Amino acid sequence: MNIACRSIVLAWLLALGACGGQATLRGGEDTGADPKIVPPETSVIPVLEIAPATGWNGVDTPTAAAGLSVKAFATGLAHPRWLYVLPNGDVLVAESNAPPGKRGIKGLKGKVMGAVMKKAGSGVPSANRITLLRDADGDGVAEIRSVFAQNLASPFGMALVGDTLYVANADAVVKFPYATGQRQATAAPQKVVDLPGAGDELNHHWTKSLIASADGTRLYVGVGSNSNIADNGMAAEVDRAAVLEIDPATGTRRVFASGLRNPVGIAWEPVSGTLWAVVNERDELGNDLVPDYLTRVDAGAFYGWPYSYWGRHVDTRVKPQDPALVASARVPDFALGAHVAPLGLTFATGQKLGDGYADGAFIGLHGSWNREPLSGYKVVFVPFRNGSPTGSMVDVLGGFLDADLNARGRPVGVAIARDGALLVADDVGNTVWRVSASTQMR
Repeated sequence: MNIACRSIVLAWLLALGACGGQATLRGGEDTGADPKIVPPETSVIPVLEIAPATGWNGVDTPTAAAGLSVKAFATGLAHPRWLYVLPNGDVLVAESNAPPGKRGIKGLKGKVMGAVMKKAGSGVPSANRITLLRDADGDGVAEIRSVFAQNLASPFGMALVGDTLYVANADAVVKFPYATGQRQATAAPQKVVDLPGAGDELNHHWTKSLIASADGTRLYVGVGSNSNIADNGMAAEVDRAAVLEIDPATGTRRVFASGLRNPVGIAWEPVSGTLWAVVNERDELGNDLVPDYLTRVDAGAFYGWPYSYWGRHVDTRVKPQDPALVASARVPDFALGAHVAPLGLTFATGQKLGDGYADGAFIGLHGSWNREPLSGYKVVFVPFRNGSPTGSMVDVLGGFLDADLNARGRPVGVAIARDGALLVADDVGNTVWRVSASTQMR
């Protein structure tokens, strides 16, 4: 970036940091099944509040809820984003970041957002690898570490079906042969199917989450939009803002559900067997809009993006509108708060954190940039009963922000370890944390 551009970006950043006011919703008004939806606030200069990324000091750790303890399962990783626990207890970690030059925002705004993401800890190059972690002696720390696969393309979601490990890169689903206990891939990845982003000039929401159906015959991939509100036109959004269903035997794909701006974490709810997702909603409508959410994802359902949010609240910035589609927009099940950036999602199957966490969803809230004050930057639990959310969400792991509102870490992927502990990928802290009941082995 030349000196003139740097000066313009700096001036805009300074202006951004000085505008927008503060959020007015408090005390959980923007969370739960019936959040308060306030009037939108639009401006040329959006709200911008960044938690500068500093990392951990080697002494402090996140703060676990009462009755829980936390320790580092693995440190010194390179931007760990996603986790997958293999049947033998080994943990796969996707060390990953955006493909170079494909953030999906053009012009000066793109330059500004690039500077913002760098300050927030997201500007590091992608390691493009999957690392295997093994706690062989059962002390809650992974003493064995090996590169399972490398030279990938911003890998993210992973799923094992029989003896095949599927990986969702930013541009395609690929597969590897896998045998129990294997520490390194023995063959080059084979492409199963291209994903949105393959060959595209822009690839804004690059993360591609991945899960398999119970019988392994279908894969489901969460694909985010290529913009905030279809800024690049709907032609750039084909098969995006959606959960895709893939037949790995034929390499075909179809849209399973749509209108989900950025459905990062996807998981099967164990009681009902239905698909659920956490979704990052749109930006630049003020501090209190739009609530990110947790929702059941039904086949054929439409969830509003880009035309509307939280059901039929029309986003007047989007033109032309589609009234018929808006009329069908599904209201999400549970609001998580505005701009909290939910990424990780896992359900409480087999966890051993205590009765209060026996039925429900653990969610990694990566944290806001478009809200004052900051929100997210923690792991929460949403209790369920009979396959649906009930009650209020509770904090499980916090302390990612220091007293000066610097980000020592930012939670991303969450997974249940074979021993029932909760694992949390921290991409700014370059750590995988292990949360267990205080009475368990530390």
